[in-house]
Amino acid sequence: MEYLKSGKTVIQKEIQALQQLEKSLGDNFNIAAETIANTTGNVIFLGLGKSGHVARKCAATFSSLGIPAFFMHGSDAAHGDLGMVAKDDVCILISYSGKSKELLDILKPLDQIGAEMIAITGNPDSSLAKMCKIHLDIGVRSEADPMGLAPTSSSTATLVLGDALAISLMEKRGFKEEDFALRHPGGNIGKKLLLTVDKIAHTDDKIPIVHTNTKIHEALLTMSEKGLGMTGVVDEKDDLIGIITDGDIRRGLENSDQEIFSKTAAYLMSKSPQKIPSDTLAIKALEIMEEFNITSLFVTETEDPNKLFGVVHIHDILKAEL
Repeated sequence: MEYLKSGKTVIQKEIQALQQLEKSLGDNFNIAAETIANTTGNVIFLGLGKSGHVARKCAATFSSLGIPAFFMHGSDAAHGDLGMVAKDDVCILISYSGKSKELLDILKPLDQIGAEMIAITGNPDSSLAKMCKIHLDIGVRSEADPMGLAPTSSSTATLVLGDALAISLMEKRGFKEEDFALRHPGGNIGKKLLLTVDKIAHTDDKIPIVHTNTKIHEALLTMSEKGLGMTGVVDEKDDLIGIITDGDIRRGLENSDQEIFSKTAAYLMSKSPQKIPSDTLAIKALEIMEEFNITSLFVTETEDPNKLFGVVHIHDILKAEL
């Protein structure tokens, strides 16, 4: 219980730190964001120790949202890495104390290069805060640990401030899901945002299709052969007008017994089946299946909604591990 009590106390302190961060943000946040938005170069995050870890994460977040950014270690900057900085870049220097000698030592070279400089500290009276044109105060004056030494509340607040900058810039730039997908082609994120149904649909002779005048027993054979638990029904123009499912067959047997097999597909089919264009995201197709409580969707050509491209089954989407 002592562990739990201590853990909750830390969380409460860090929540309070974030609330203080929200209060501390003002016009300088707008100025910093506008400076970054207007740059034609890169955004370079610099820091050391825990601030360096936070700076690295901030750079990764910016890059993933389409804002060219990278991390530079404060010590390495003074030993040649400043060669990667150009006059059109924006450098964001992170130091909770605002007294990191390694960062202070590179301010003059950065100024000579012509790069914009933004300081993020927890000390508005520090040298770093005063020597940079723009300063963002995280508003945290004490850490969450009992000794007040371990970077806890300060690193959390700095990380959140970096996220706030990144998201505000993303919204300003009109960054869309498609843009995000281009930068995350791997893993589940990439699949969700990039995988379209044309990549997993059953096409050509794998599509279960019968005509309106096809007898029910023949339609049942088609359903069994294709193995999707359904078949589409097309008219004389080969336009999709209906669907017959396993459930339709069962209900037909219950209502008409064996007489159903003398009927045609037009008698048993459900009209106007659900269909989607071939460029529809697979995750969207899954949402439609869940909405209408169905297991299959017909897929049409993107350019011609009347031309059948294929059919996608819920198992196809689940196999894609979305």
